[in-house]
Amino acid sequence: MDRFVEDESLDDIDNDLRDMVDRCMDLSKEFTLTEVNSVRASESKLVCCHFSSDGKLLASGGFDKKAVLWYTDSLKPKFALEEHASLITDVHFSPSTPLLATSSFDKTVRVWHANNSEYSLRIYFGHSASVMSLDFHPNKDDLICSCDGDGEIRYWSFNNGSCTRVFKGGSAQVRFQPRHGRYLAAAAENIVSILDVDTQACPHILQGHTKDIHSICWDPKGEYLASVSEDSVRVWSFMSGNEGECIHELSCIGNKFHSCVFHPSDPSVLVIGCYQSLELWNMSENKIMALSAHEGLIAGLASSTVTGLVASVSHDKIVKLWK
Repeated sequence: MDRFVEDESLDDIDNDLRDMVDRCMDLSKEFTLTEVNSVRASESKLVCCHFSSDGKLLASGGFDKKAVLWYTDSLKPKFALEEHASLITDVHFSPSTPLLATSSFDKTVRVWHANNSEYSLRIYFGHSASVMSLDFHPNKDDLICSCDGDGEIRYWSFNNGSCTRVFKGGSAQVRFQPRHGRYLAAAAENIVSILDVDTQACPHILQGHTKDIHSICWDPKGEYLASVSEDSVRVWSFMSGNEGECIHELSCIGNKFHSCVFHPSDPSVLVIGCYQSLELWNMSENKIMALSAHEGLIAGLASSTVTGLVASVSHDKIVKLWK
């Protein structure tokens, strides 16, 4: 929930930045990120972003109750989607159709056409608490998943506009495994449940975090999952033979962690969003490099393997693109 609340005190920030400088190590230039564009995107805090599958569009959302679509080559706005009655918690493009889904504190999920801002195509009601996260299945065009603050997960059909399954397991974030789509990762409190999409069996419960998990992300091949709490990052393998095994761990000794995404050009590098800074963690060498990035909490990150871009959104109301 930290991405929806106030930022840290200035004293904490100063201490965190001093500690962060002490811990940083040099990475080779190929693992760095350079800011290529930025725009003040809102009058309110931003908390989420996502690239379209072709990398040509970026969606952002946050406290101003609207999602904005941006052309990534220029960071010029395409249009805004403005039907939600409360802050937007997550935005996600379909991997195979021109659709965008948004979730909100107003307890709804809405689906839009990426070329039409006049009205949403679907509105899903049924959650009894704020909807915290959502995702499209990578292969099943008809399947959308969402979770709410009470831990309820719902599967929705786009074709018939209805809820097809309700179960418990995720309250912070849900993410389908890319490519294969076999698993759904669902974060709640300090654990991640790995659910079989077809049977809803739970073959793996990923434990080890001592504080609530804020963010989870898969690498583009669906072979690794990263989970982030304020004091640690864990990376779990889903390669055959060691599924559910924690293979890398990073403890926070400075700036608190909040968001994550795998580097679009090298899955051995994880990009971590903190307060004001991005940290690049080269997992194979266990080295860290920090970049000054924003003036507030970096609440959301996204990457595009097509363009090689990383997007960051922050409580400072700015969208930035990195490469």
